[in-house]
Amino acid sequence: MADYHPSDFFTDPEVANASPGHAAAWRAQNPVLREPFHGAFVITGYDEAMEVLSTKSSSFSSAVAVTGPIPPLPFAPDPGRVREQIQQHRDHMPWTDHLATYDGQEHSAHRMFLGQLLTHGRLKKNEDYVRGLVVHLVDELIDRGGCEITREFAHALSTLVIADLLGVPEEDRQPLIDLLGLPPTQMGGDAEHKVQSNPLAYLHDRFKGYLLERQRNPQDDMLTGLLQSRYRDGSEPDIDRLARLACFLFGAGQDTSARLVAFSFRTLGDRPAIQKRLRGELERVPDFIEEVLRLETPVKTLSRLAVEDVTVGGVDIPAGAVVTVVIPGANCDPKHFADPDRFDYDREHLRDHISFSRGAHACLGAPLARMETRVALEQFLSRTTDIRISETQHGPRDARRYEFEPTYLLAGLKALHVEWDKS
Repeated sequence: MADYHPSDFFTDPEVANASPGHAAAWRAQNPVLREPFHGAFVITGYDEAMEVLSTKSSSFSSAVAVTGPIPPLPFAPDPGRVREQIQQHRDHMPWTDHLATYDGQEHSAHRMFLGQLLTHGRLKKNEDYVRGLVVHLVDELIDRGGCEITREFAHALSTLVIADLLGVPEEDRQPLIDLLGLPPTQMGGDAEHKVQSNPLAYLHDRFKGYLLERQRNPQDDMLTGLLQSRYRDGSEPDIDRLARLACFLFGAGQDTSARLVAFSFRTLGDRPAIQKRLRGELERVPDFIEEVLRLETPVKTLSRLAVEDVTVGGVDIPAGAVVTVVIPGANCDPKHFADPDRFDYDREHLRDHISFSRGAHACLGAPLARMETRVALEQFLSRTTDIRISETQHGPRDARRYEFEPTYLLAGLKALHVEWDKS
């Protein structure tokens, strides 16, 4: 098996976008391996990933969850004081104003706010809106016989859905679609996003304004629900903190869903036998989505900072070390998934993948992403007889040309041109 060490996973886009092969090469050496460029411990085994994300999660901080080892820590780790050092330097660490990087009680308290809002009942109620929106978007596209699916459908769908859940005014929804920028940990030209504790600051005033409006005029939406949230002691959270939560929910809620929708369409186009089978059993669309998530995870890496000396998979990891779980590696570990490179939505352990993380930081929006993707696929499959990848844009099936966003955190196509035959 090829040795991928000479290239840097965290700075070389070609390596980062070949993450399954890169992860397999790492795993062949050791599922817990210290890479030589930044000193991060990369986790590519399934059991080892579960140790980090669940079993031993208290031994790690999520302060570096989004960025991993880049940029370096703004302090020299003192093995006995890492937790304290994180608190002292949070303002100088990227993304640390947002929920994904919170730890302990702070994380639990604010996650509880969102958990009380993203309920099964609210999502079920929202499904009618999603179905109507998908029908509307498909109506606008279906007679064209094809489109660039990431921007013209997936991104628009996911942004409008989370905007509706939150209660963003309808007249602001299209401007927000246009306003959303590049994903975090973009390689090259993304320094601004890497050095801010709040890279979503450009959305903050807008969402704070929405919350202030809800104070005057409460509605049946998540923004109003956020305002009504209270800590366990009955105290009210600061409105700026609530605005950051709303910004994070909006940004994360649209991003993961859009990537999952796009990868689902690529799978249908690149695997015509799977598509043909799925058309005959639409009730299996949820299972199809789980296998897409396993093989085409929207999030490539989840990182943690060891706050104490810890052993993972028999490897000693010192306090202060960055640990990066490479999700495509864990999701294709042959010790857990039989014949892991084969797409098989009949497989055992179908939902064992870690594409939505595990443990305390498991993705709150996972049910929403699954629901949006299911409704979208059901509509497209029922209104077409064939969905294909454009060979003009992406080449023949045995020699596809896809361009990916240059980021080691997220997996995303720059564009996906699909064609279809209307039924």
